Amino acid sequence: MHKPSLPLATLALALLLPLSAQAHKMWMVPSATNVAGTDPWVTVDAAISNDLFYPDHHPASLESLVITAPDGQTAKPEHAVTGQYRSVFDVHLTQPGTWKLALVSQGLFASYELNGEKRRWRGDADALATAIPAGAKQVVVTESANRVETFVSNGKPNDTALKPTGVGLELVPVTHVTDLVAGEPASFRLLLDGKPAAGAKVTAIAGATRYRNAQEEITATTGADGGFSLTWPHAGMYWVNAGVEGGKPHAKQASRRRAAYSATLEVLPE
Repeated sequence: MHKPSLPLATLALALLLPLSAQAHKMWMVPSATNVAGTDPWVTVDAAISNDLFYPDHHPASLESLVITAPDGQTAKPEHAVTGQYRSVFDVHLTQPGTWKLALVSQGLFASYELNGEKRRWRGDADALATAIPAGAKQVVVTESANRVETFVSNGKPNDTALKPTGVGLELVPVTHVTDLVAGEPASFRLLLDGKPAAGAKVTAIAGATRYRNAQEEITATTGADGGFSLTWPHAGMYWVNAGVEGGKPHAKQASRRRAAYSATLEVLPE
């Protein structure tokens, strides 16, 4: 069976599964989040899996990968390859400061009935006009926006690459994303289209879930300013996830909107 590209796979996961702590989780994991030296590199794994961070389901396509360098300019991945269960790419950290790596996708999902049979479609706005049969009933079109991120600092961190784009659900660090320590609270803000995402549930799960009977989730709810805080119980890689429904769809064909965000963050020992 042909595997869908990232936008379609992401839409299917974001729309058909719960908005937080999905059974299938999309993630990127860098080989390091803090590096230094005269010529540093990191290797990044990207996948959709049942267990964090164990690739066992589907590779993440790199078609919508956006790498933002510490000066705010866009950089390109190197040595990229997509295998059966994961994609891998390298980033040459040619500038000091903090780099943001993001998989960004958006599109439409439609559900409808035709001749008494329920059907589904997913794709972009241009294809929707001819994708839904004329006789379809109970048509519901949902717009989806999904963002998956991770971060790497080369030497002293900075914040230029961390500025929000104003599109979809985004994380704005108050505590720097590559300066997280076990046992210490870390503060963030969640934005939807550049405005505070109030009342959103945020879930954090430590990696290596393959070897635990329970997810051991940490949860928080955003305040009126979109702010929330997480205290990490131990060091390691964490998958942080949030999702919201609402907001005005950008596509005129859509009647509702869903946005999801996830990030892989490294928490260092005390």
